[in-house]
Amino acid sequence: MKKLSPQQIAQYRDEGFTVLHEFLDRAAVDELLAEIDILTASATVAKHDSARLEMEPNQGPDGKKVRRLYEPCTHYARFRALSESPGLLDAVEQLIGPNLFFHLSKINMKPAQLGSVVDWHQDLTYYPLTNTDSVTVLFYFQDADAYNGCLQVIPRAHQRVMEHTVKGVFQGRVVETVDTSKSVFLEARAGSAIFMHCLTPHASAPNLSTKPRITLIMSYRAADAFPIHLAMRTEAQEAHARLVRGAEASAARFGLNSFPIPRFPRDTKSLYELQEMSRHGLATRP
Repeated sequence: MKKLSPQQIAQYRDEGFTVLHEFLDRAAVDELLAEIDILTASATVAKHDSARLEMEPNQGPDGKKVRRLYEPCTHYARFRALSESPGLLDAVEQLIGPNLFFHLSKINMKPAQLGSVVDWHQDLTYYPLTNTDSVTVLFYFQDADAYNGCLQVIPRAHQRVMEHTVKGVFQGRVVETVDTSKSVFLEARAGSAIFMHCLTPHASAPNLSTKPRITLIMSYRAADAFPIHLAMRTEAQEAHARLVRGAEASAARFGLNSFPIPRFPRDTKSLYELQEMSRHGLATRP
């Protein structure tokens, strides 16, 4: 395990992200990939546990291409152990302080020559908090580059909330003009970890390669960054939240004068589904 250098911490503050290359060694990555193989081996479009995973669309009933695993750091011991590992928490603590809550997790699969597109968005717009001390950690499990759909970010764009709403309805994606000329591809080897501020705009393209591009995504927040209540949606998310270091907070810290509350068009299953609805003009009613 590695710690963030002063230069990497400065990059996170200034640009909204930093990369710790090959944070996990090859053996650790292979163990996690083997676990994913076991978890997805029997899934088909016609027969899968929809509470635990999501299939890629546009497949027949026997299709086996998985799009996402939900909350692996809650349901599976190997991933939970990684989410609570001292080395990882040391790095997160360097960015948002000593009292840490684990917030959520998912695994995006990006199957070969497929892999759903992810439009530009900011994570915190999905789950508003009382302050912005929240960091998303992404682990690449394969070498990632622009060709197989690695993460794209816009540096220095994490100081404000971009518009994600049309006529009062949350679209799950940025709907204002995005200056993609400033975007960068975060290419890195398997085992590398990206630490991304919760307001850093990011996206990813389809996977055009012949191999999958699997990424584990975990979110952490400072203990005094409390969720802004969104009825059943917050309750469902908070079922996975847990203190992983330090002490719980007895008071919420407020870091912004205001924050837009997402009014979802309906109880969509995932970011993918909501963004697809938005692209087709179907995300119109809360």
